[in-house]
Amino acid sequence: MEPLELHRAVEAGRATASELGLQVDDVVVIHNSDRVALRLVPCGVLARVAPSGHLADSEFEVEVAHHLADVDAPVAELDPRVGSRVYVRDAFAISLWTYYEPVGSEIASADYADVLLRHHAALRQIDLDAPHFTDRVAVALREVNDREQSPELPDPDRELLSNTLSELSAAISIDKADYQLLHGEPHPGNLLNTRRGPLFVDLATCCRGPIEFDLAHAPEEVGKHYAGADHGLIHRCRALNWAMFSAWRWRRDDQMPDRDHWRVEGLNQVRVALDRCGLG
Repeated sequence: MEPLELHRAVEAGRATASELGLQVDDVVVIHNSDRVALRLVPCGVLARVAPSGHLADSEFEVEVAHHLADVDAPVAELDPRVGSRVYVRDAFAISLWTYYEPVGSEIASADYADVLLRHHAALRQIDLDAPHFTDRVAVALREVNDREQSPELPDPDRELLSNTLSELSAAISIDKADYQLLHGEPHPGNLLNTRRGPLFVDLATCCRGPIEFDLAHAPEEVGKHYAGADHGLIHRCRALNWAMFSAWRWRRDDQMPDRDHWRVEGLNQVRVALDRCGLG
């Protein structure tokens, strides 16, 4: 968010928590992109604040968290002192979560695979209306094919992303029998090492698809510790995921920090991933 919008988001998060009886003496910005994560001190709350245009996504994330809490999934929990809901204030959607102090070092590949296995098992226990991963691919494809939405994307790269998104999505989705609920984006940035053990965050990306779609977001070594994974399918999903990542970076209104770097890096990673699949 730009500085003025960020200031409004911080104040909306602070005021919402305070009105719910939580003590907020200070606010620390943990993450800032198109939505922000705020640590509220000393009440021990993480406030996720998004423009109200993301209200449906915020409500879906809270619904996912509520269901997963009932099956003891390894995920961050909503703050128990407030309702399991999204609050709207000053054109922002605000959800309030337990803040977990990071501990330890990088999560070992075997531990990463174990927590993802347990998370997938928990997801199989809940009943939730979630989109298919192909629905998310379709949104990215529309952004790529719409020159008004991605005006700075060079034509050769537009063709690369368009072909990769459409062809790999179709190839991966042939066998839907193995679809299940997934985290959607369980990359290292969405897995916290806490005193309770590793916990997944950012649950709004929950979707249906093959478990390899999730594994393709994790470090490569993780898939080697995940029993029954199809490694060829992981490679294809990784290429697809990098194509989606790149599509978001070329959106006209993308606000990811260091966007210019990630525009170049994303396209490079698409090409590398396609070469590994024999599709380059």
